[in-house]
Amino acid sequence: MTDWIDAAFVRGGTSKGLYFRADSLPELDTVPAPGAAGDTSAWDAIFCSALGSPDAFGRQLDGMGGGISSLSKVMVVSASMRTGVDLDYTFGQVDVAEAVVDYSGNCGNLSSGVVPFALLAEIISAADGWHVFRLHNTNTGKLVDVGLTVVDGQAAVAGDFELTGVSGTGAPIELIYPDPAGSRTSGILPTGAPSESIDIDGRLVDVSMVDAALPVVIVPAEAIGLNGDESPESIDAEAPTRLMIEELRRKAAVRMGLCETPETAPQVVPKIAVVSSQKPTTLLDGTTLDARDSDVVVRMISMGQTHKAVPGTGAMCLAAAAQIPGTIVDSIITRSECSVPGPEVRLGTPSGVVTASAVWDDKQKTVTATSLFRTARVLMVGKVAVTV
Repeated sequence: MTDWIDAAFVRGGTSKGLYFRADSLPELDTVPAPGAAGDTSAWDAIFCSALGSPDAFGRQLDGMGGGISSLSKVMVVSASMRTGVDLDYTFGQVDVAEAVVDYSGNCGNLSSGVVPFALLAEIISAADGWHVFRLHNTNTGKLVDVGLTVVDGQAAVAGDFELTGVSGTGAPIELIYPDPAGSRTSGILPTGAPSESIDIDGRLVDVSMVDAALPVVIVPAEAIGLNGDESPESIDAEAPTRLMIEELRRKAAVRMGLCETPETAPQVVPKIAVVSSQKPTTLLDGTTLDARDSDVVVRMISMGQTHKAVPGTGAMCLAAAAQIPGTIVDSIITRSECSVPGPEVRLGTPSGVVTASAVWDDKQKTVTATSLFRTARVLMVGKVAVTV
């Protein structure tokens, strides 16, 4: 039996996903949230069917997914009952190969599509002009401020902002994460140390474990046998490297307090950021990014695959790490010829430079806000076929 459920297909930043009104889905006893132990199976079955998972061929041809982590996502949006908050939203990462949905983290890229979808779906309304909407992300329990321009009651699409990894230009959407520290852990440095070592097959690997908007494990490229400028495809093709990265990720998850054993580590978090110092890199479009155009070169691993650009929340976490004395990112910047006295950090990704910002409060010894700009566009509105 096939059900047809109201949905929209939306590009947010460098990701795409299906967006649902919460009232179009079965009501859950507990919405996915930090520490929540509710049954999400009713949602899981819908999301997996809609996106085409599980798919042993890795293509999700029988659904709306695109066969990679950045194209296998969902958002559930509703009006918020919280004072001063416009919208609540829940992010789900749908596994490609298995019928699994992970709600353990937020998605910065798709967060940029929440307000455009909510305006189109008439969950909220706004007069024309620039507005800042306050969102509550149920996955992390954190607030997100989204600034964008409204034209004729809808989020503006046309503009001159160029987003790395997306063709053309669009209207800028600003994402601001107030109080980003400890999105899923005890604080910005979950272990209390800016850097430490993890044993991988008898060899100590130095890492920084930082949680600002997203828990991320930061590792120097040379520590795992990489140069740092490899293409995503070349990293993914090296099975021993991928296995080492996954072992490192799972052991770090335990250290960060995300799970009790490596075997029970969430799929979405922590993510791995492989970083290196300034160097010229060949981009996915064949052009060369000059060494001086970035402060840190990054290859980020998400759901076992190397991201074509960088997750939005991951970029903000790396910007936060740059502000924390003693982290691996801070050390790279300190050793290089670049100067990062302010909040902005330029990240050299496979698609080009992504700039993210973080504000450091020296008295509190934490990051009080992170931000970056994205673009978004609703691609399709209608009903998605679901077989459950």
